[in-house]
Amino acid sequence: MDKESAIWTALEEVHDPEVGANIVDLGLVYGITLEENGLVRIRMTLTIPECPLADEIVKEVEEAAASVSGVSKVEVLLVWEPKWTPARMNDNAREEIRSHTTHL
Repeated sequence: MDKESAIWTALEEVHDPEVGANIVDLGLVYGITLEENGLVRIRMTLTIPECPLADEIVKEVEEAAASVSGVSKVEVLLVWEPKWTPARMNDNAREEIRSHTTHL
């Protein structure tokens, strides 16, 4: 598996605690840029700009990406354009949210 694929896989372990699905399936990660020196830049958003758990999610993203071999530094860039909408979610996220809400 190449480094970028490994980072995407690692990010699937980071869940939005309020929604109950991982940030990749939710469509929160807009892109990953790899530099030759091991720096990884991750462009992402949150479901709402006022997310009270933003710092926690960003920290988990940094830790997940840093766990990949060859990554020396991680920068998470929170962006608000394009705005996140539920249309960005994939079917995995929709199913996870359905199962999460039916168990409440």
